[in-house]
Amino acid sequence: MFLTRFISRRFLAAAKSESFAATGAATSTVRAGHNPLEEFFEADRSQDEEKSVLYGRSWKASELRLKSWDDLHKLWYVLLKEKNMLMTQYQMLHSQNLRFPNPERIPKVRKSMCRIKHVLTERAIEEPDPRRSAEMKRMINAL
Repeated sequence: MFLTRFISRRFLAAAKSESFAATGAATSTVRAGHNPLEEFFEADRSQDEEKSVLYGRSWKASELRLKSWDDLHKLWYVLLKEKNMLMTQYQMLHSQNLRFPNPERIPKVRKSMCRIKHVLTERAIEEPDPRRSAEMKRMINAL
């Protein structure tokens, strides 16, 4: 047990020093003391707050049809990150027998992701080149 902890700490320290040397002190974008796992949790709000926080609605397909391929790609990953954060928070609170605040957020994110896939599938069907259309469909199904 001690040996595995020692070895893993040595490798972790070596990886940190190599990544620091590769990026350099001036070009490093990671804040000191920032834990990347914090992105899986929502910023803490005071439990005493009486005000309920309002969250947005899901994206409509008509709005998504106006977006470019790159914008839809970026939005997909923003929604994926949001979904991961919500599901992580849900599982953590569920394991502690606590109530998940605003559970309606998860279906909104899922619905938006489903609509992005639908819009991209529409674009793939409209593609005149059958090879490109098949390639687009394969890529959409991989999402």
